[in-house]
Amino acid sequence: MQIERIAAFALKDQGGNPAGVVIGDSLPARAEMQRIAREVGYSETAFAAREGDGWQVRYFAPDAEMPFCGHATIALGCALGQRFGAGRYDLQLSAARISVESVLGDAGWQATLTSPATWSKPIPDALLAELLTIFGLVAGDLDPSLPPHLVHAGANHAVLTLRSREKLAAMAYDFDALRGLMLREGLNATISLLFREDADTFIARNAFAVGGVIEDPATGAAAAALGGLLVDLGRGAGSFSIRQGEDMGAPSLLHVSVTGQKGAGVRVSGAARML
Repeated sequence: MQIERIAAFALKDQGGNPAGVVIGDSLPARAEMQRIAREVGYSETAFAAREGDGWQVRYFAPDAEMPFCGHATIALGCALGQRFGAGRYDLQLSAARISVESVLGDAGWQATLTSPATWSKPIPDALLAELLTIFGLVAGDLDPSLPPHLVHAGANHAVLTLRSREKLAAMAYDFDALRGLMLREGLNATISLLFREDADTFIARNAFAVGGVIEDPATGAAAAALGGLLVDLGRGAGSFSIRQGEDMGAPSLLHVSVTGQKGAGVRVSGAARML
């Protein structure tokens, strides 16, 4: 079984979030996929097998199966493009049907995913208080222009936007406490801490304790969910960028496009770096 290792949302020849990619005639047994993901050790490994005109796909973090993973989808799209040619690939996930498009440019392979449907809702006060305590924050650290929300684009995230870039750079948290909270609350993806640099640029850090990983250097699912949130809050059609991984020494760049339609899938694009 060949395991490809690809960093998605890379910035030129550096950074990105490494993902494992396994393409086969059929999917391995669930326990075997979990074993492989734990052995690979990346935040996610994508497994894909042909199913009719599309592909059946499942994602595994070291500690759990995930319903959707953005960076592993970008990595998979580039791997499919390398093997079968640039173009669109339809993907059947465990609970949604999405697509990924791959292109080969002068700088190498790039891919664009279209996420599952999105939703958002404010974080309940009690849950927000717990999150702030775990991250060593207080209410005054939050940016009121983008209030705390629970968001979804194939997986469940929480979003906290900070007033200060310095506070974001200093992010630290109690791993076991956050993992327990995420399991209890059904937050099966990341806690996304953001700083809004300008109207169309965010800087992000994403804690992924529920998957057994301290932090993701690039998180496509969270980027899609943020796009859905901004539309829910009144943003029209357009695009924005997310810089992530800078505080980890793994600079990554995600491009996000929204239709302006509430609940619609969000397009997230990025470049790949073969490892």
